[in-house]
Amino acid sequence: MSAPEREAIATDDRSAPGSDRPSRRQRWFGGRALSDGARIYWWREILIVGVLDIVYETVRNISSAKPSKAYENALRLIDWQKALGIWQELSIQQWALGWTPLIVFANYFYGSVYIAATIAGLVFLYRRFPDDYPLHRNMLAVTTMLGLIGFATFPLMPPRLLDDTILLDGLNIGRFFGFVDTLVDYPTFWSFNDETMKAISNQFAAMPSLHCAWAFWGTAVFLPRVKSWWAKALAIGYPAMTIFVVVITGNHYFLDAVGGLAVFGVGTLLARRFTRAGRRAPVDQARSAIATS
Repeated sequence: MSAPEREAIATDDRSAPGSDRPSRRQRWFGGRALSDGARIYWWREILIVGVLDIVYETVRNISSAKPSKAYENALRLIDWQKALGIWQELSIQQWALGWTPLIVFANYFYGSVYIAATIAGLVFLYRRFPDDYPLHRNMLAVTTMLGLIGFATFPLMPPRLLDDTILLDGLNIGRFFGFVDTLVDYPTFWSFNDETMKAISNQFAAMPSLHCAWAFWGTAVFLPRVKSWWAKALAIGYPAMTIFVVVITGNHYFLDAVGGLAVFGVGTLLARRFTRAGRRAPVDQARSAIATS
């Protein structure tokens, strides 16, 4: 091997003197530089998301209320929807039940797309729009934490459980709704009826719908940044499809989706107030302003 070749290999893991090109080590561990001089690191972001998920799952599942309270809140919310003229969940689900492939699709959409789309949004921002990443990460985090407040203060029985005679044992129900738990009655790899899921999942965390809140977040991420018409159509349609899916699977009411939009809106406002990284004047502009002052 010639001397030049050995030198090329030796310098592969470090930047050449006077060169702006980052080394392999810098590209892998050095993170991404934002225009204002801040840096974000993929490994730190994974840790942040992991910690937030642990906090979310823990608080969500220890804030479970008694079935009686969740049932009372469900009846109260149904009365609100009747007053607003939007108590249509049962008729929509009954229509959808005539199309088994649609219900199976909805089951898998409900269980997977909100996770996949959210991760895709974070990766998309980190790689393509790093200046926008800190703000939208904080929007997602604050929105999710606000959702926990809703679960703790307003436990809500979802439509699919309104006729669960075992869960409601001892309550003077006096009425039958007719909702179907599609995850139980249609072919799906998992359901909330599984004993393990019952043990680790809060069955009454319905208000607000974070499925819908995260879908609104996904639209905010993708719609202004994708170029093709079909990608924009997907970004616009994502929340609408999510609302449709959570209704026909019996997991949420329409007002849960409204609650999801509300916590997303508040989360966005709060995140804009305290997020600084990526939103300050670019370093070059700041230097120019100092030099000319």
